[in-house]
Parts: sequence; structure tokens; C-alpha cells
Amino acid sequence: MKKITAIMLLVFGLMLVASAAFASEAAATAGGSDAAKMSFYASVALASAIGIGIAALGTGIGMGMGIGRAVEGIARNPEASGKIMTTMIVGLALIESLAIYTLVVVLILLYAKPFGF
Repeated sequence: MKKITAIMLLVFGLMLVASAAFASEAAATAGGSDAAKMSFYASVALASAIGIGIAALGTGIGMGMGIGRAVEGIARNPEASGKIMTTMIVGLALIESLAIYTLVVVLILLYAKPFGF
């Protein structure tokens, strides 16, 4: 429970910092300076790196736990190994899709240029 609370506080803190950074960026880019553009791209790159890192960490932990539990189930009941393996593979595919969705969002953030810079 303490880990979940700490993670949620960390995510909430990152969201607050990111919103303040983007709000100040809008005011700074009104002048159109190159430093403001570089600051915007640096913050996007940092947010992308943090986002894909959290996604990879979460999916890695989820996959490890899923495979471990599937192996335990097969060890307890070898006759059900076919059903357990099929369900595990479907579950792993769904877990991996979360990391792919994060990758797509990160690539959009890095290459979209939403403000016409």
C-alpha cells in the first residue's frame, strides 16, 4: 500500500510540474525566441523519456508477474497447461499493447510540432 501511495504521489507531482512548465512555455513563446523553442523541445523530450520509461517498467513488471503465476499454475496442474498458456499469451499481448500505445504517443509528441515551431 505504501508503494502505491508513493507512486501515485510521484505521478501527481510530475503532472503538476508538467502543467506549470507548459503554461509558462505558452507565455514565453509569444515572443518567438529560439531559447523558448529549445526549452519546449527539451521538456517534450524529457516527458517522452519519462513516459516510455514508466511504461516499460510497468509492462515488464506485469509480464514477469503473469509468467510467474502461469508457471505456478502449470506446476500445480499440468493437465491444464494448454489453457493456461493460451490465456497467458493473450494476456501478455494485451500488456505489451500498453507499451506500444505509449510509444505511439511519445513519437507523436516528438515529431508532431503542434504549435508550428
